[in-house]
Amino acid sequence: MIRKYNENDMDSVLEIWLNASVKAHDFISAEFWESQVENMRNLYIPVSETYVYEAESKVVGFYALYENSLAAIFVSPELQGKGIGKQLLSHAKAQRALLSLSVYKENKASYQFYLSQGFKVVSEQSDEHTGHSEYTMSSGI
Repeated sequence: MIRKYNENDMDSVLEIWLNASVKAHDFISAEFWESQVENMRNLYIPVSETYVYEAESKVVGFYALYENSLAAIFVSPELQGKGIGKQLLSHAKAQRALLSLSVYKENKASYQFYLSQGFKVVSEQSDEHTGHSEYTMSSGI
């Protein structure tokens, strides 16, 4: 079930975000992601429109929209590959006519996932926080 995020979901969302970020981005140190947890808690989640995927009364995935950008989409690592990400992304695309996102070039699995879901690369740039190359992708082009 996908539902709107509420404050009681914060710890679950942060745990999923951290675990999935470390797994998906093995080319960036885990310490970097750990250093960003408080920014997620205090800055990014509060200003985003966030939805969670709940299974058996437990939050196992989420996405966050900021304006027309998919700022985050993450599924618990142990549940990846079961269609939860597709459901979350489909739900997110239904919220906006046009949706853009950034994905690290080195994160080949996520990049291929977005391509398979109809996103196209519109630009490539260096991420200001890590210096790694990333693509900006967009749906609805």
